[in-house]
Amino acid sequence: MNDPVGAWRRLAGGAVLLDGFHALKHALRFGAEVPVAVAADREAALALADELAPDVRDALDALLVEVGRETYASLVPRPHPTAVAALAVRPSREAGLRALAHMPRSAPVVVLDEPRNLGNAGAVIRLAAGFGATGVVTTGTLDPWHPTVVRGGAGLHFATVVERLSVRTLPRGPLFALDPEGEDIRGLKLPDDAVLAFGSERSGLSAELRERADHLVALPMRPQVSSYNLATSVAMTLYHWSAGGGAPVR
Repeated sequence: MNDPVGAWRRLAGGAVLLDGFHALKHALRFGAEVPVAVAADREAALALADELAPDVRDALDALLVEVGRETYASLVPRPHPTAVAALAVRPSREAGLRALAHMPRSAPVVVLDEPRNLGNAGAVIRLAAGFGATGVVTTGTLDPWHPTVVRGGAGLHFATVVERLSVRTLPRGPLFALDPEGEDIRGLKLPDDAVLAFGSERSGLSAELRERADHLVALPMRPQVSSYNLATSVAMTLYHWSAGGGAPVR
């Protein structure tokens, strides 16, 4: 590419920022369209690919353009230790909604009900991708494609569906909402087509989602412990689902 900085400036407004080597690696593995990628040290980035991601080494070799370290730093809000960054095309919302609506599902949909913390949302997307969940849906005002969320998700937004919806338009399927007053999850089998909803750490489930829930489910917790971190709660619930025979290999 003759002018990667010019291309970056033209595309940045509508593209997804892939911040760091690992975000770019994951995006490429899961089919992201990446029109521009830069590195402050191209040779070091390719050496990292040789060591950690030989499966995408050739793709990185074709994509990465070396730019000066100051130029690289001017393109990103916060320089990453690997000094690699790229822009990707955001997946089609229409395609995402079709995937969420398709039945029967072979894996649950995770719903974050009015989340507040961008980093936690990213960590949940990373978990959902690892467990092979159908997707992650947020309600409320948080943008699940915010650069901080994508950074927290290590580029794995491209490995699962990530969308923002209202409670009224959540995907079909039995809705299991996590709540301390619910039934102990250890006595339940979560179906593959479940919709698994988690409230914010501060305020829990919204009244609207609680009213819509088919089942309230509780994680085991020692008395006098207030709550788990959001990503921890999602991890425990997805593991419980997968232990029942879920988590298909894709």
